[in-house]
Amino acid sequence: MSEPNVRAGRREQLRLERRQNIVDAASKSFLENGYAGTSMSGLLNTIGGSKATLWSYFRSKEELFAAILEPAISSMRVDVSHTLDSRDSLEAGVADFCRRFMQANEPPEALGLWRLIAAESGRFPEVGRIFREHVVSVTEDELATYFKRGVESGILREEDCHSMARVLLSLCISRLDRKLWSDPTAGPLLSVEAEADWVTSIFLRAFATQND
Repeated sequence: MSEPNVRAGRREQLRLERRQNIVDAASKSFLENGYAGTSMSGLLNTIGGSKATLWSYFRSKEELFAAILEPAISSMRVDVSHTLDSRDSLEAGVADFCRRFMQANEPPEALGLWRLIAAESGRFPEVGRIFREHVVSVTEDELATYFKRGVESGILREEDCHSMARVLLSLCISRLDRKLWSDPTAGPLLSVEAEADWVTSIFLRAFATQND
């Protein structure tokens, strides 16, 4: 590689590292201080540098908040498409998706992000909108595409595929709700494996043609 290309490659690497440092600092601030308590100027006090540099990476706090969702978006898209397309049966694909979704939302940092969104989206609608557009809708679209193939093959009833996707996600999120709010009346949680199988069975009883 020529020297100019080496220098260009190094500059790009430094740029990506700088961007990641900003995202990491923003993620920590959003989770600890909330959306309202995080500001672009406050981040500068943490990471250093100039306002012009920060704004060259992210033009607004909304854009920065969307950036901290990127890892979740990327992993969920890979999980959804890979899981659903690599299974021999719809039942196996749905069950594996449920397991992966539940496992992805078990870590404390994932729960912290859900709490942040629940707490701040009422006062700051952009928080809920960003999460909806960048995470929830992405997953719903992937599921709906998969369910459309199930409808076309006669495995699933002719229902609105996005509605089916929302039902499945709601069933999966019920586990997350119990973890978020620590409901003492709900009893102990099932294992992820057991709950994924239970959710799958409910979904198939509702939408599989063999149950007609």
